[in-house]
Amino acid sequence: MTLTTPALDTDRLRLRPFTEADADFLYAMHGSAHVMRYWDSPPWTDRARADRFLSMCRSMAEEGTGVRVAVERASDGAFVGWVCLVEWNPVYRSASLGYCLDEAMWGHGYATEAAHALLRWAFDTLDLNRVQAEADTRNAASARVLEKVGFVREGTLREDCVVDGEVSDSWVYGLLRREWRP
Repeated sequence: MTLTTPALDTDRLRLRPFTEADADFLYAMHGSAHVMRYWDSPPWTDRARADRFLSMCRSMAEEGTGVRVAVERASDGAFVGWVCLVEWNPVYRSASLGYCLDEAMWGHGYATEAAHALLRWAFDTLDLNRVQAEADTRNAASARVLEKVGFVREGTLREDCVVDGEVSDSWVYGLLRREWRP
């Protein structure tokens, strides 16, 4: 089943399908060691990774396993980052939320606003019952984003990531339909 990648507007943001023009922004964002310090993969060093990322976004929607959308500021079209729902399972009515924002966009509430918009779409359009998310236990800002949109911390995955030899834990969060507050 194919998923149509949504175009969603909030007060300050536009969530939209990616275009080829986003590749340079993606490469710069994912190439930052500071942005990627809590990810389970190292920063990108090859520009072709951005093209593969865009291809993967299209494939994910075509295969019906999820959607990833670009986030831009409505006032000036500035690239903010992306937000996604992956591992969509229509039988279990579940998916996993993820996001990544350019460092210049941190601290403005954009992650919370974008996540909220995509969650609203997911609960309304995909009829989800549960959305899961994970955050590195050192990433307090990401944990706050998840809690602001209603996620509940459910547990800890101990030593689940090893990046550049550094071992880290992740918190697992869940948001149920009955807890969702649009």
